[in-house]
Amino acid sequence: MKLVVVSAGLSVPSSTRLLGDRLAAAAAGRTGAEVEVVELRDLAVEIAHNFTGGFPGRKLAAAQDTVTRADGLIVVTPVFSASYSGLFKSFFDVLEQDALAGKPVLVAATGGTARHSLVLEHALRPLFAYLKAVIVPTGVYAASEDWGAEGLDGRVERAAGELAALMSGLSTTKAAGAERLVPFAEQLAALRPTG
Repeated sequence: MKLVVVSAGLSVPSSTRLLGDRLAAAAAGRTGAEVEVVELRDLAVEIAHNFTGGFPGRKLAAAQDTVTRADGLIVVTPVFSASYSGLFKSFFDVLEQDALAGKPVLVAATGGTARHSLVLEHALRPLFAYLKAVIVPTGVYAASEDWGAEGLDGRVERAAGELAALMSGLSTTKAAGAERLVPFAEQLAALRPTG
């Protein structure tokens, strides 16, 4: 199984990459998946050339293939102007249209203040829904004050557990022998007196 982290952090070291690494370690610990990281800052020029020329360069094509073949994705972006970064969006714009269809994706973001935490819901979740990915219910946002504070580790563990379950196919199928849901009309009919 392969788990791919797509990190749009620009600095070295990057809190965006650090969050991606934490999430990947937690998910890989549950699945045994091999982890690979795609650093978008290393692909920025090739992404721009893909837009102007229509074809990916060698490194971008390899990154696209890595993401397409992944069993699960962790996508992490810094927040710029209350949304994902342009580099982050550009990478997903140059993927094949159905590359993420049905793929489990954990969305995460970093920012300087907790005020941007809704970026997960108003920007990232709609983007990956449009790309037909299966989005993990728990997204993870880390503001500057979250590093070293209580709460971040719990969110990381919860989201990683949900991603691991989706990658393993545990929460997408109904368990054999699970109790059947009885329709309301059938329940009412059972209450009617007989004879």
